[in-house]
Amino acid sequence: MNILRTGVITSVATLARLLSGFLVMKLVAVLAGPEGVAQLGQFMSLTALLVVFAGGGVGPGVVKYLAEYRDQDNYVKVLLNSAFCFSMISSLIMCVTVLCLSEQITIWLLGDLRYQSLIVVLAFAQVFVALHNLIIAIVNGMMDVKRLAGIHVGGAVVGVLAPLILGYFYQLYGVLLAFLLAQASLLIISLVFYYKSAYFDLNYFKCSLNKEILKNLSYYSLMTLTSALLAPLLQILVRNILADRFTWEQVGYWQAVSKVSEAYLLFVTMAISVYYLPKLSSITEKKLFVDEIKTAYKYLIPVVSVLALGIYCFRDLITWILFSGEFTGSLYLYAPQLIGDVIKVASFILSFIMLAKAMTRTFLISEIFFGMTYVAGVYFLTPIFGLIGAMYAFVLNYLFYFIFTVYVAGRFIRGMK
Repeated sequence: MNILRTGVITSVATLARLLSGFLVMKLVAVLAGPEGVAQLGQFMSLTALLVVFAGGGVGPGVVKYLAEYRDQDNYVKVLLNSAFCFSMISSLIMCVTVLCLSEQITIWLLGDLRYQSLIVVLAFAQVFVALHNLIIAIVNGMMDVKRLAGIHVGGAVVGVLAPLILGYFYQLYGVLLAFLLAQASLLIISLVFYYKSAYFDLNYFKCSLNKEILKNLSYYSLMTLTSALLAPLLQILVRNILADRFTWEQVGYWQAVSKVSEAYLLFVTMAISVYYLPKLSSITEKKLFVDEIKTAYKYLIPVVSVLALGIYCFRDLITWILFSGEFTGSLYLYAPQLIGDVIKVASFILSFIMLAKAMTRTFLISEIFFGMTYVAGVYFLTPIFGLIGAMYAFVLNYLFYFIFTVYVAGRFIRGMK
């Protein structure tokens, strides 16, 4: 399996997820307009944050060590027992914490206590999602790309049906509730696919901790949780900055363009995530390592460039189809966003070296630093350029991040034998 074949297979799952996500976004756009889209973005950011925290963020660590040692049955059992125990403890702590702070979280995020019950549902749902994430990590670590794609397609189907049904009866509240229930139901889908695999073993789901493995997983947990915390937190901070300076309608424009960007990039980033973390983790020879990176640039950069150009040329039609006529005010935001997307993918390929080779300190410092510079860029550029200043901040930040990843990757490769 190479990056091209992996990309073709994962594109099926990605397309299903895209259709699911945009049907939900379209529904919200029709029901509540730009303001509702902005509120959905806030809610999805919180959900993404808590879902990763739920399982303790051990997924990438499980993928890495399964990719390296999947032929060693005893090690695999100890690894997965420790990961399962770690995930369950983290989930229970998160559940209790969210329940205790549900009122404060609701007011901070959505400004309306009518939505507090959703935060309560989220507290319990993330326990199921944590188990789902562990199963996903096992399948990915075994490099079972087809099964992984099947799980994502099944999840996308549920992700479409639930919002359509509950949204019809309960409007925006129903869509948000359905989003949570669909996330929790993913466990059933992943369990079915995993049960039918040749490597299924219930003994992997026993709670026991190995000190050495726990230490190794904790490094990945720290990296994953830092990244998971920063991504939605930065989105929330940026939305709040934009809402203070503009209107929630204009924040909805920014959110719409950002969602289009996230959506088409899934075709690229999912292939990288599924293929490169286990692949780079298992390679120790310098030439093979460099060849893998060159192959990624050879295929992925032209693909993302063509996709970005296509999005720009048909931005009017895409915006109308995915959202509504109310979002025409967002069209001028596309150009800088799409340029930033190409730079983002170029840096994303190299940044995976930090994950694959457990460069914990370098990864953490870079995530925090470039997260802060992005928010600072939005803060200082929007008074000068208006709403489009947020897109300029995105481009500049990823340009500097790309330069940083080139330096890190070059230094690591020079040290290989």
